Amino acid sequence: MNNKLFTFLAPLLGYIDNGRFFREPFRWLYVIFAVLNLLFPIAILVKVIDTGFFKFAEGKAIFAFILIFIILCGGAWASYLLWMNRKNKLKEVIQEDNEFIAIPVVSHLTQTVGEWLGLYIGVVGTLCSLIIALLAANELQYVMPVSTGIFFLMPIYGFLIVVFARLLAELYRALAVIANNTKKLTKTEAKTEAKLEDIEDIEEI
Repeated sequence: MNNKLFTFLAPLLGYIDNGRFFREPFRWLYVIFAVLNLLFPIAILVKVIDTGFFKFAEGKAIFAFILIFIILCGGAWASYLLWMNRKNKLKEVIQEDNEFIAIPVVSHLTQTVGEWLGLYIGVVGTLCSLIIALLAANELQYVMPVSTGIFFLMPIYGFLIVVFARLLAELYRALAVIANNTKKLTKTEAKTEAKLEDIEDIEEI
């Protein structure tokens, strides 16, 4: 009875120590982000319909919105694939023998968010702002406030976001690798010293 009373938390603590406590919720978080990306174009479409855009807009503006909606759908699908791909690779980031687990998870999330933002700003944002600037800048900007004057800078912004997010993620990852390797090296040295002591004891006998 006493053993059960003091060890009932052991499964939960083991769940935390082996990394599943961090890995599984984050994998579900990635799935949620992936699904939200699929719903994003639908939310934009509903918003545009609610504003009555199709009632007062000219044909050129409606055509521009259709093109933008197609681009948003493509970006949403690409984002969905990105988040699902990173979700599948999250298991490789966390190994059960690692002492430091949270750092690799946060590093992986930082990298994925950077890639996602870079995709939306560098590709989707550039194409959408270009279409608005060329076809219907005045009308569409009321329902989709996208900057049209700096569309040529958006690919650069997207690229820089991906680079700096990757840099930050690799810094986190490097800290985790150094810490884990140091911990493993310390354990190995301790085992080696213990074996040497055993050998010395045997030789003395």
